Amino acid sequence: MACANTSWSEENFSCSLCLDVFNSPVTTACGHNFCRTCITKFWDEQVQYKCPVCNEIFHTRPDLRVNTFLSELAAQIRTTVRVKEQPCVEPAEVPCDVCTGTQLKAVKSCLICFTSFCQTHLEPHQRVARLQKHRLVEPMDRLEDRMCKKHDRLLELFCQTEQVCVCLLCTVTDHKSHPVVPLKEEYEVKTAQLGKTETDVPQKIQERKQKIKEIKDTVELSNKDADREIAHGGQVFTALIGCVEKGRDEFNQTVQEKLKSTVKRAEDPIKELEQEIEDLTNRSSEVKRLSHTEDHLHFLQTFRSLKDPPPTREWTTVEVRPPSYEGTLMRTLDQLEETLNMEMKKLPDDAELKRVQQYEVDVTLDPDTAYPSLILSEDGKQVHDGDEEEELPDNPKRFTEYTFVLTRQSFSSGRFYFEVQVKDKTEWWLGVARESIDRKGETEWTPETGYWTLWYSEDGLVFSDDPDVDLPRRAELQKVGVFVDYDEGLVSFYDVEARVHIYSATGCTFTEPLYLILDPGDHEEGRNSAPLIISPVNQTD
Repeated sequence: MACANTSWSEENFSCSLCLDVFNSPVTTACGHNFCRTCITKFWDEQVQYKCPVCNEIFHTRPDLRVNTFLSELAAQIRTTVRVKEQPCVEPAEVPCDVCTGTQLKAVKSCLICFTSFCQTHLEPHQRVARLQKHRLVEPMDRLEDRMCKKHDRLLELFCQTEQVCVCLLCTVTDHKSHPVVPLKEEYEVKTAQLGKTETDVPQKIQERKQKIKEIKDTVELSNKDADREIAHGGQVFTALIGCVEKGRDEFNQTVQEKLKSTVKRAEDPIKELEQEIEDLTNRSSEVKRLSHTEDHLHFLQTFRSLKDPPPTREWTTVEVRPPSYEGTLMRTLDQLEETLNMEMKKLPDDAELKRVQQYEVDVTLDPDTAYPSLILSEDGKQVHDGDEEEELPDNPKRFTEYTFVLTRQSFSSGRFYFEVQVKDKTEWWLGVARESIDRKGETEWTPETGYWTLWYSEDGLVFSDDPDVDLPRRAELQKVGVFVDYDEGLVSFYDVEARVHIYSATGCTFTEPLYLILDPGDHEEGRNSAPLIISPVNQTD
């Protein structure tokens, strides 16, 4: 690329107002030149028309015309400036460090001079014998950064031990025992790693976006759960408040009625006593008056009527006992407690069951874990005892002491729910168990050993623990729902048909995957031959 040059000075062809090369230059009567736009704007803002350079005043606004000669020269100057400003080095090329003014493209870089040269300035290195010994390489920018600070040699090797670029002398001094490779070789390795990173990063970004979605979904679900719980809780507390207010009113009424009865019993004795007081007061007044009379005849005639006092009652045996309120409050509270318990059983269970049913999971039984006498349906949803053990291959996953079977699916976080039909059975176990339970030996089926199960028999319903937790017998129990909140350590059981909560194990510690575990119980000559069935959830029941 040819670079233009000129001896003209831009300053000689610049407007004194805008300080740029003239654009449509005009000349005033005093001989000074300005851009037409500049001088026009200047005079528009002034009271008097004067020259901005020499301050000569014009009585009338001058009629300005373009200076054609100066305009042509200014145009040439602007063209020269544009050519002069055009770079002779493309952005990706290395410029010559020797060129002054416009830099030309370098064709070589000298590792001794730490300088890059264009073809013209490279000529001494090709002519002078001493300079011909310098090492020339393809053009490089920032040569000082490419040289070893210690040995002033090109950094052309890579130390794999310390992961730094080194020169050839470094390999026989500080990095003598370290494995080194050419920069290109390490570049290819690192480029491959970078390519893998470029592939991995979008995947990781996608994984994190998915995790954000999961968290947001959890928050949204939590908001819905909270709204639902608040609504259901509002119903319960409204009912409870109604019960409490009713109990309070009944208690107040009982106390008031007892008080009213006591007041009524006291009214007749009080009236009779008041009448006797009035009679006795009148007699006292008559006696007092008679005792002060000196009329012998009147005294004797009146005294005769005073001989017989008015009849009065013996009041020592008459009493009005205060009412006893003892036990009234306790009886009311006992009745209130009974009512509250009935309301609590009636109101929340249905709502609670609906809430946990939304965490339904689809699970199937794993035949590789089934006790040899168990028979599973083809779809993996049913199991019953066949009463005869089959000869099966030895499998570390299989139960060999108890008639248990696990599901194929396990759960290590979150919440899950499933339902099992237990209709027409006389005995069964069901619940969840951790992965590491002993499948070959005899063991207790307790949370400590990894089991959280309900056990049903003709003797009753029990949550297996140490000691067992006896539960109210439910004669019509046909379907059991099991809900697990892994993170909260909660296992809950429900009577699905009655929509009633049976039992919850709280404060559980889960540290490994949990499986659904079923035991249909012994065949009992056909009495207990009905299967346990993993059933789909029907929230409209």
